[in-house]
Amino acid sequence: VFLSLQLFGTLVWILVASTRVPLPLLQGWVMFVAVTAWFLSIVFLCVFLFGYANRIAVNWNQADFIFHGATFVFYFGAFLLQAATTSLHHFPRKFNATTQQRILSGHEYNISIAASIFAFATAVCYGCSTALALRRWRL
Repeated sequence: VFLSLQLFGTLVWILVASTRVPLPLLQGWVMFVAVTAWFLSIVFLCVFLFGYANRIAVNWNQADFIFHGATFVFYFGAFLLQAATTSLHHFPRKFNATTQQRILSGHEYNISIAASIFAFATAVCYGCSTALALRRWRL
């Protein structure tokens, strides 16, 4: 599951960064969530790989559940914002302009669709990780 989280999260990060970002408020949050979740997941993995989990007296099953649960909520919100950005593609960039330039060009629209799909897939993966973490914590 970890590999899919990192792969899908990286794809969201790359896809959103490859567009002109017409709505910085919405897509800025998507980028923040994607980069922060990616980085914190790597840190969380390193804590276990390098044995720091044995040195720090923390209920790691509970911490795992809280981390993945919070990340799931944030990523699902990021998915909704990315999907909202994608749905606005047909609106003009400037309402008073004489030319009808769209918010997203055809190529950017396709990239935005892919970013929405991978954001949803990442949210689903974090949801599955949350369910598995809850199961470990309860046992």
